[in-house]
Amino acid sequence: MKLRAPTNCPVCGGEYEITKLNCSKCKSELGGKFSGCEFCSLSDEDTHFILTFLKCRGNIKDVEKELKISYPTVRGKLDGVLKRLGLVGGISEEEIKKERAQIFDKLNNGEISADQAAEMLKNL
Repeated sequence: MKLRAPTNCPVCGGEYEITKLNCSKCKSELGGKFSGCEFCSLSDEDTHFILTFLKCRGNIKDVEKELKISYPTVRGKLDGVLKRLGLVGGISEEEIKKERAQIFDKLNNGEISADQAAEMLKNL
């Protein structure tokens, strides 16, 4: 099992920085100030989701089947990962209101279940 390096300090919550690299073969060391990988800060669950999404070539229906989750859950997870990676800006309060209204309309029309609606609202 390969262990993952922590990205934040457990004492103060500050971001760790990489200052030393070691070669496992010749044991040489390189010191400096290095930036970490953007994906390294994702949780194991997020990483699994992204790998599945890529395996399914971005086809949300295939991701649904592979992970056995609903369409709204897939969208919510994708939106969450994009946000954590800083790939989407915050949405306006007006857009949030419109999205909530659409969710409630879908719920009232029987297009989604109460659990799906709750998941979608949580991910807004």
